[in-house]
This record gives sequence, structure tokens and C-alpha cells, in this order.
Amino acid sequence: MEAILNFDLPVDVDLLDKVVDAFYKGPADQQKAAQQVLTQFQEHPDAWTRVDQILQKSNNPQTKYIALSILDKLIKTRWKALPVDQQQGIRNFVVTMCITMSSDEAKFRSQKSLINKCNLTLVEILKQEWPHNWPTFIPEIVQSSRSSLNVCENNMSILKLLSEEVFDFSAEQMTQAKARNLKQQMCTEFSEIHNLCYEVLEKANRPSLIIATLQSLLRYLNWIPYGYIFETGIIELLLTRFLSPPEFRNLTLKCLTEVSSLASPQYDNQFLSLFLRTMETVNEIIPLSTDFRQSYDSVGTREQEFIQNLAIFLTTFLSHHLKLIEAQDNKDILVNSHLFLIKISQIDEREVFKGCLDYWSRLVLELYEEVQQLPLAEMNPLMQLNFASPAGAFANGGAAHPDVLANYPLRKHMYTQVLSSLRLVMIEKMVRPEEVLIVENDEGEIVREFVKESDTITLYKSMREVLVYLTHLDVVDTEIIMTNKLARQIDGSEWSWNNLNTLCWAIGSISGAMNEEMEKRFLVMVIKDLLGLTEMKRGKDNKAVVASNIMYIVGQYPRFLKAHWKFLKTVVNKLFEFMHETHEGVQDMACDTFIKIAQKCKRHFVAQQANETEPFIDEIVRTLDKITSDLQPQQVHTFYEACGYMISAQPAKNIQERLISELMAMPNSAWDAIIQQAAQNAEILSDTNTIKIIANIMKTNVAACTSMGACFYPQLVRNYLDMLGLYKAVSEMISESIAVQGTIATKTPRVRGLRTVKKEILKLIETYMSKAEDLETVNNTMIPPLLEAVLGDYNRNLPDARDAEVLNCMTTIVSRLEGLITDKVVLILENVFECTLSMINKDFTEYPEHRVEFFKLLRAINVHCFPALLKLPGPVFGYVVDACLWASKHDNRDVEAAGLSICVELINNISESDPQIADAFYQTFFIHILKDVFFVLTDADHKAGFKVQAFLLARMFELVGTNKISAPLYKPDEAPAGTSNADFLREYSANMLMNAFPHLQRAQVDNFVMGLFKLTDNQNKFKLNLRDFLVQIREYGGDSTDYLYADERESEMLAKQKAERERALKVGGLIKPSEMDEDV
Repeated sequence: MEAILNFDLPVDVDLLDKVVDAFYKGPADQQKAAQQVLTQFQEHPDAWTRVDQILQKSNNPQTKYIALSILDKLIKTRWKALPVDQQQGIRNFVVTMCITMSSDEAKFRSQKSLINKCNLTLVEILKQEWPHNWPTFIPEIVQSSRSSLNVCENNMSILKLLSEEVFDFSAEQMTQAKARNLKQQMCTEFSEIHNLCYEVLEKANRPSLIIATLQSLLRYLNWIPYGYIFETGIIELLLTRFLSPPEFRNLTLKCLTEVSSLASPQYDNQFLSLFLRTMETVNEIIPLSTDFRQSYDSVGTREQEFIQNLAIFLTTFLSHHLKLIEAQDNKDILVNSHLFLIKISQIDEREVFKGCLDYWSRLVLELYEEVQQLPLAEMNPLMQLNFASPAGAFANGGAAHPDVLANYPLRKHMYTQVLSSLRLVMIEKMVRPEEVLIVENDEGEIVREFVKESDTITLYKSMREVLVYLTHLDVVDTEIIMTNKLARQIDGSEWSWNNLNTLCWAIGSISGAMNEEMEKRFLVMVIKDLLGLTEMKRGKDNKAVVASNIMYIVGQYPRFLKAHWKFLKTVVNKLFEFMHETHEGVQDMACDTFIKIAQKCKRHFVAQQANETEPFIDEIVRTLDKITSDLQPQQVHTFYEACGYMISAQPAKNIQERLISELMAMPNSAWDAIIQQAAQNAEILSDTNTIKIIANIMKTNVAACTSMGACFYPQLVRNYLDMLGLYKAVSEMISESIAVQGTIATKTPRVRGLRTVKKEILKLIETYMSKAEDLETVNNTMIPPLLEAVLGDYNRNLPDARDAEVLNCMTTIVSRLEGLITDKVVLILENVFECTLSMINKDFTEYPEHRVEFFKLLRAINVHCFPALLKLPGPVFGYVVDACLWASKHDNRDVEAAGLSICVELINNISESDPQIADAFYQTFFIHILKDVFFVLTDADHKAGFKVQAFLLARMFELVGTNKISAPLYKPDEAPAGTSNADFLREYSANMLMNAFPHLQRAQVDNFVMGLFKLTDNQNKFKLNLRDFLVQIREYGGDSTDYLYADERESEMLAKQKAERERALKVGGLIKPSEMDEDV
């Protein structure tokens, strides 16, 4: 095999074919050896010189594919370095190969993938050569298309690939200027391509040629000048010749969809004609009376694809031209097209449904917003009183009564039939909300769900929004449909787990969309019927399904529960009953619903209600042992957290402290007993059962502290010193075990249990610190003993015995106490900095939790206690900077982002410090930081940090460019005395980049560096300059550049989410009760 690696001899093509065969077909050992040889062969710098011989002599298509891949790499990496005659030779060779393979009928049909690879290679050449060095390419390819049908068909594929490269992928593969130039050239020369396509579509009868032409046309339609579409006969050809025949209709419909996505008022008549004629043909192909849901699974792939494409066509056209269709006097086409969408929405195919759902979301939002624009002040006061009219309903978020809206010329009236059908679709197809933990598995059993499906959660959110808007558009119709569906569950005519689930999930999803009076009437009826259904149904599975739905619905209506105390109390007592139900998942859901109600209705539990002898929380705390007797420990913790929310709402401090004491009585009693026994005999702490009890007590405290926040102080203080004493004792036991057994001891159940105790103690302290209010008291009384107990222990321990929770706890303390803790930061760093750094500086993967928490701590200190860093000895401060730069080189996104952010914040803090300190910092670290930032910027493995990398570079060049750094950044031997920092940095950066990327021209680098100085005041342009440079350096490596726009996509997504939430807050019911800010 190795003989093919000898480049002093002519290539042995037969041997290469055998190596390739061994790689694809040989036994495992031969495959491995062949892979190694082929990899070395492809990576050899002269491998491209063998390509012509391989392509001419090889009989193995896979060998030829490898040869073309080598040629691809050459074109992407070293094309500009080749002499012109070699460029010309390669170009002619590839063109000849494309034509030769296309002309051979047998090869053209049997070696499609190889021909396509050859086409891609030609397109790579075009991206380098066209138009400047190959101005006649378009006329040449059009002319050659007339030589044979096969060549014409293949040329269509080449033109399609070229269009994709220029218009679809150019943003991430070319510089801005190059992409702009190629797009302009394609538009300029498109007339010849258009004439060729038109001629083929008009005259050709060969199906494969027609398909190739339609595929090419599909790529052109979104960028060619509109005149080529609307002022020629291309649409007429599509509609008359290709929409009906089964073999062409899918591609044709895609082309019509692409046209539909365009918008130009001057062509409205053509758009209308296109839609009317398309729908006329669609009604002939698949009449509206067809049961889409039933027939979809029985038809072939082509027919299924047609239905999918029809959905995309309808949603695209109606999204862009709905007003045009609405403006027609005859509304039949409007209703017909939307009823087609309703039918398609009923199909049990999630991806098809999601496409339809996007359109429904836009439509119902538009119709709702039109209702919002009504002249509310002119409403008849009596109608406002009798019906929850817009004036009254909008004020509290409830839906307007349809009788009020009927008097206004609203667009929604055109859609009455469509919207009613859509309500039914949304209710019958509603997917499971994340709060529902009880599901039907593939075997038809009711089980506890453990894995959340993010796709289902996202889909539920979208469906919920649509149903909320539909409720606002006609609340009466929504209620009637839901009431009728529920009645059919009760009488058994539609009873099934799935039908009941979807209905109840839909009912829960419209919480807040009705006005309070209607909501009360509706919800009482629903819960009453469901409770009746619980009694009616036999079998644990049936009861579990109904119970799950009751819990879900009541958890979604906190507004109703707040307004009806007796009902709230009844519901909570029912939840307490469900906590004794042993069916899988019911107890979990009961606890989850209880905590949700506790969060939203907490005040009602601590207030004494009418006709009650005490607040309900007193009864709950008193009977807590009985209520939770059948719950698992983690469920008990949830219960304690729920009670904590209630107690936090008690305004009277003395009553609050009594409730805390009573709530924590059981865990405190167990704690006191263990502490007393441990004081007499420390060996009790070695007992596995005792360790479990202590860990459980700590977790119970954490749960209660999480919800109580600052008011948990009396409980924490009660046990605080004992906890720290226990922490020390447990640490000593761990150290002794490790001394005797070695590091293997950290893996034993006993030591792991002891470490759990330590972690839970730290978690409790961290939880309280994050919510504490009297920070002075915390700093004076709680911090000193904590640091004394924790820091020395962390420092002394073996790496495997150090807990990352210590770092997390310190981060929280620094973040909360800020300036108060500054005098203790040096002590913290002395104990955690070097020992942690030594754990994580060997590689990028060991101790991942410590790694993340370590850099979070450094960032917190830099942001909140920066003066403490300046007190560190010079070498230690240098280690801090080095650590941050080390973090920036991680492929863990959190660590990388933390390192870069610390650098930015450190430079910002330094720039506002004493000038002498700033000068010393810049002289020592500026160039060091600059080099490391350029290193990660030009390394594709660190794509996630691009946004912060760019920001940091912009800040650094801005400081130099605006003369904010007075001390010279260079050493005496690096530049003549008196050289400005800007001149030095300009020259230094250019030289550094030229050394790193010697294939670049100096002019390219100088232009880039000039941009770094000029564009610091415009972050977007600064990033574009960086992107262009990254594209240029990767032309030689062919690396992917898809990450270059990742931060824009992320920013757009975050901005979109924020805007959506702000919009949703204005619509009653659109934000789930659990996602709304607490009503405190």
C-alpha cells in the first residue's frame, strides 16, 4: 500500500484502486491500514499533481471521488499561488471531464454522484476565476447546452450549484466584496440563462431534463429581476405544462411557492391570477372533500410530498398576499384555501402541522390586533356592562363577547367558519405541557415521564398562543366546543386517554383569556365534571389520567383560585389525597401542582379566611407529617419549599418565626439528636444511615430556604455553628480515609455520603447568601466562621476531595457582599487560587465543575471587588491574567466566555484606575493579551467566543487609537524611541499576522489592521472586518466558517424572545400563570 506514497515515481493507479477497495470493502485491519495510507496521500502537498492520471486511468468511481476531493482542496487553498498556465490546465481538464462524462449515456446515468462532485469542483474554480479571468463562462455553458440533452441537463445542475454558492452560502464563505461582485455579475448575465431555461421548459419532453431545469429555476426565482418572472411566459408554462403531471407537480409547486414569497404591488394582478389558477388545479388534483387525515398514510411518497408542498405554498402565498385575496368580492377562494390548510393541519404529521401552525399564529395575531384597535370609547355602556366587552374585558385581559364585536366591520368575520374549525383542530391536537408528568407510553401504559421533549414543549407554547388568540376572537365558540367535547367524555362517546388529555391540556392553556365571571362558571363546570369522572371510572390507570388532568388544570388557574377560597382549599386538600396515591407520577404531579399554587396564592394560605378558625398554613404545618407520610424524600423537599413560599408571605415577623419553627420542628429534632450523639461519640457519623439522615435534613433546609429567602435567618442561625462544626468533623473523617486508603477512598460510598453532607451545607449557606438582606450582619457574624471552616480545608485537601461547591459559595458571597467583603478576598484567593489552578491547568477537560466555578469566582472578584486584585503580589496578579487567557482557550463555552469577559472587564477596570497602575498593567500584559486573543479568534474551535473576542479586540484598539495609553507598549529594542503606540501596534499586529499566515499578501493584512483602528466605534462593522479576514485566511484551509454569524443569530433570537414576551404580556392568557412575575 505504501508505494502510492512515493511521489518520486509515477502514480500506480491500479494499486490506488486496490487501496480504496480495501478501505471500503476489506477486513477491519486492512481498512485501518488503507485509511492511514489514503489520509497521508491526500494530505501530501503534491497529491494534486496525480489527479489527472487518477481520473483518466482509474476504474473505481470512489478513487475518482477522492481525486476530485484533492483537487477541491487545492482550489480552495492554493489556487492563487498556481501559475496561470496550471490554472488554465486544471480548468480545461475539469470542464472536459464534465462534458465527457455527461456525453456518455451509461456513465451519465450510473455515476451521478461522481458527476455531481465534478460539477462542484468546477463551481469552486468559478468562485476563484469568474468573472475576471473567465468572462465568457455564461455564454460558453449556454452554448454547450445545445450540443446534447445530457450536457444540457448537467449544465443546469452546474448553474444551480453556482446560484446556491453565490446567493445562499456566500455570506459565510466569501468576503463581502467578492460576494457582492458575483451576485451583480449573475444578475447582469442572467438573460442568457433565462432564455435557455425558457427554451427547455417550452420545448423539451425529456423528464430528467425538465426536472433539472425546474430545480435550477427554483434556485433563481428568489433573486432574479422580477421582469423575468412576471413579464415573460415562465409562470404560464409552469401552470399549463407542469403543475398537473404527477412527475413535475412537486417541483412546480415549489417554484410557484418561491414566486409567492416575492412582493411587488405592480404585479398584484399576476399574483392573483397565479393563486386562482393554482388553486383551481389543486382542487382538481385533490378535492377539498377528501379526508386528508385518513388518506395521508395510505398514499405514496410523491402524493405525501405534494400535500406538504401544498401546505408550504398556501402558507407562503397567504402570508405575503392575504390582503389581496381578502379584497376580492368573492370570498370563496379565501375560505377554500384556508379550509385546505385546516384539512392539512389535521394530518398526524408533526412537521407538516408545525408549518401550518406558523401561519395560523400570524393570522390569529393579526385578527386579534385589529380587534384591539377598535374605538373603545364609543362602545355602548350597556353592552359593556352586559357583555365582557373590549372596554371592560381588555382592562383585565379577558376576551370580548362576540356579540359586541359583531357590530364592527372586522376581518375576523370573513373567517368565522375557518376559525371555528381551527379551534377544534387546536383542541384535538393539543400536545402535552411540560407540567404534565403522567404519559401514555408506546405500549399503552400510563407511566411517569422522566425525559422532557424540548420539541413538544416548544410546540405546546405555539399551540397555546394560537388557542388564546382564538379564544379572544370568539370566547363563546371556544367554550361551546370545549363544553361539548367534555360532555362526550362524560357520556363515553369519545372517551379515551388521548382525547381527555388533549381537551384538558387545551382548557388549561387558555387560563386568563376569559373574563373572570365566565372563567368561574366554566372552570367550576369543568372541575365538577372531572371529579365526577374520577368516581365514574374504574382502574388505576383511568383514575391516574383523570387525576393528572385535574391537577394540571387547577395549577393553570391561580386567578380563579385566589378569588374563591373554598374552592382553593378543596383543591389543595384533593392534592393532599393524591399525595397518598401510589400510581407512578401522581405524587410528583401533586407536589408540583401544590408548589405552583403556593407560589401564586401564598397570601391566601397565611391569612385567616372567613368562617375559618385559623390560617390554612397552620393546619398544613400541624398535619405535615400525615400529609407527607407516603412521599419520597425529594417530594417532601418540594412540599417544604411550597410551605416556605406561604410562610414568606406572612407580614407579622413573630408569627412568621413561629411558623418557621413549627415547619422545621421535625428536621430540627432529628438534627439535635444527631449533634448530641456525635458530641459524645463521633463514630456515629461513620454510620451510613446517619449520613443519609443528615443529608436529607440539609436538603430539607435548602428547600425551605429557597422559597423563604431572607426570612429563613432564624432557622439558619439556630444550627449555623453546629453545621460548620459538622463540616469540619466530616472533612477530617474524609481526610483520614484518604490518608489510609489513598485517592480511591473518594469513590467509596462512605466518603461520597460524607461529601454529600458537606455539599448540602455549602448549598444551604450559598442559597441563603443569595437571598440575604441584612448584608452587614451577614458579613460580620456569618462570614468569618464560614471562611475559617471552609477555606483551609479546601486548600489542604487532595484535588479529588475538593468540592467545587466551595468556589460556588465564595462566588455568591463576593457577588452579594461586594465592597463589604473586599478585605477578605485576598484570604479567599490565597486558599483557593493556586491549588485550583494546579488542578485545571494540565489540560482542558479534568475537573470540569471546578473549572467553571473557578472562573466564575475570578469574574465575580474582578467585577465586585476589583481593588482587592490590585493588592495581590505582582506574580500572583500575573497568574490571574494568565488564568483568564487560559480560560479563553477552552472549548467549554462557559469557561471560554468567562475568560474573555474577565479580560474585557479587567481592561475596563484598569482603564479607570490610577494612571501609574494602568501604565504598568498595559506594559506588562497588553501585547500578551492581544496575541492570545488573535490566537483564539483565528482558531475555529473557539467559534463560540467570536462576539466577545471581537468586543475585546475593539476595546484594545480603541484604547491605543484614542491615545488612552500613555506609557509605551514596546520595549526599547522593539521600536525607536518616540514611536507612538498606534504606529507600533499597527506594525506589530501586521507582522504577527504575516508570520502566522504567510500565504496572505501584505496589502491584505495592512488593510485589515487599518480597519481594526478605524472601526472601533462601530461594533458591527468591526466584526464584519474580522469576518472578512477570517474568510481570507481560511481560503487556504477550507475550514467551515458557519460560526461567523453565530452571535448575530443568538442576539436576534434573544431580542425576538424579549419582544415576544413584551407583546404577550399585553394579551390576557398569553403568558402562562407560572411564567408571570409573582403577584407579591
